[in-house]
Amino acid sequence: MKALIGANVALFILTQLPSGRVLTVWLGLMPAGVVEQLRIWQPATYMFLHADLFHLLFNMLALWMFGTELERLWGRRYFLKFYFVCGIGAGLLTVVFAFLPFDFSRALYESLIIGASGAIYGLLLAYGLYFPDRPILMFLLFPIPAKYFVMIIGAIAFYSSLGATGGIASATHLGGLVVGYLYLKGARVDPLSELKYRYLKWKINRVRRKFDVYSGGRANDWDRRVH
Repeated sequence: MKALIGANVALFILTQLPSGRVLTVWLGLMPAGVVEQLRIWQPATYMFLHADLFHLLFNMLALWMFGTELERLWGRRYFLKFYFVCGIGAGLLTVVFAFLPFDFSRALYESLIIGASGAIYGLLLAYGLYFPDRPILMFLLFPIPAKYFVMIIGAIAFYSSLGATGGIASATHLGGLVVGYLYLKGARVDPLSELKYRYLKWKINRVRRKFDVYSGGRANDWDRRVH
């Protein structure tokens, strides 16, 4: 957690220097640059850049609020893996979104996208799945269960991603939600583990038949159950 926040803060300071614009263009995510100029690192580096101090503080606050408990639950290695999978996956999906036949796609193709929001939306989804009834302050005003909070922001991100203007940033947010959900679902349903579970369940059911309770004996027996 400290390393992620430190990296974001350090790059934000670098982008505020006179040559920071060049660094932002080089490391920020632009689908046109990824496709036409093969800047294949951008889907990984864009998540460490932020537009202004408020953008940085909001994302780092969300990272700390929702990520700390997940890191404690999963461990450092799995947490970092999930964070980067969501962030990079959201970046790659943003590139894919740029080719969709919608109005926002044309603007998205040549837009510069920065921020850790894609990865943080993935963390928020995981938080909602692991702590569904944990209250979260909606708009910092009234508490609602985490599962409903995730549904609401997911619907907002989906609706905004189809808009002519708001979809530029929301496409990445939606990508983080989608990638986070698919990753957690795939991690929970491992093919080998599922086969092993089915085999053990079959063996248990087979053995259980030998010990099931059956009716037997005469009607006047005090215990007509035999095993």
